[in-house]
Amino acid sequence: MTELPSTMTYIDHGAGGGPEVLVPATGPLPSPKPDEVLIRVLAAGVNRPDVQQRMGLYPPPPGASPIAGLEVAGEVVATGAEVRRYKAGDRVCALANGGGYAEYCTAPEAQTLPWPAGFDAVRAAALPETYFTVWANLFGHGRLKAGETVLIHGGTSGIGVTAIQLAKAFGAKVLATAGSAEKCKACRKLGADVAINYRDEDFVEAVKQHTGGNGVDVLLDMVGAAYFQRNLRCMAKDGRLVIIAFLQGHEAEKVDLRPIMLKRLTVTGSTMRPRTTAEKGALAAELEAKVWPLLARGECGPVIHATFPLREAAAAHRLMESSTHIGKIMLTVAEPAA
Repeated sequence: MTELPSTMTYIDHGAGGGPEVLVPATGPLPSPKPDEVLIRVLAAGVNRPDVQQRMGLYPPPPGASPIAGLEVAGEVVATGAEVRRYKAGDRVCALANGGGYAEYCTAPEAQTLPWPAGFDAVRAAALPETYFTVWANLFGHGRLKAGETVLIHGGTSGIGVTAIQLAKAFGAKVLATAGSAEKCKACRKLGADVAINYRDEDFVEAVKQHTGGNGVDVLLDMVGAAYFQRNLRCMAKDGRLVIIAFLQGHEAEKVDLRPIMLKRLTVTGSTMRPRTTAEKGALAAELEAKVWPLLARGECGPVIHATFPLREAAAAHRLMESSTHIGKIMLTVAEPAA
């Protein structure tokens, strides 16, 4: 490996604000801790938590990089003293604790995985945030199993695309919501049995119609307060409502809680970033064992909507906030080493 530079380009968001605050800056390379790898970033993913961080609403946890970016793919260029699996030159993707919008990024070894067979940097970088999140929530907290029915809101978001494919791959019946005919068509192409245009029809009534009045066993929600009451009405007995974001509020008012008792519902949810390295490492091991083979066989995979050079991160955030995308928005950072 060539000698590492002393500085790198990264995207600074300053004190926070709109997309325009995202500007290139120069700073020192991060140093890997004993259990970390240093990655020369080839591509990075853009995610809703990045937008929240840019706005000042989602600060990084203690000890994490203040630079935005939670998923990267690239080449290992240095390793901490405790790292055993990876060596310089290995191509990996990682769920970072921050720092992804940069030419170099550190990540714990436990949160780092090899590229699935046949993947390039952009597709590999599109995996960690959504696949870790969906696996933890849909199959962990949601306990989704073959033969059950799941409703996935935001079916064409990065999370939604991943959730539809994985739920279908593991034998569930999949219902998804989306905001246009084009997006509903994309949901069906990804494997959804039913796609509901929430702008044209009441998704609660549609769920009842397509489940024979029984409701769904699992519901993955990123909308939050605005959907909470209607989500409860969608649930089958012993159903699990899993909340992973609050795009339309986190305070639900005047909610009738009786369905929770009458249907024996579980209402749960989680965030990914505050989890410990051990917790994220356990998810990584499960993904590599159970999902990476599906990716290698082409049975599921990321949908890339658009890519932007790292220096155009502001444009990537504007697209994210428009909600017109289908799938992932990515940043390209560098080319693979010769």
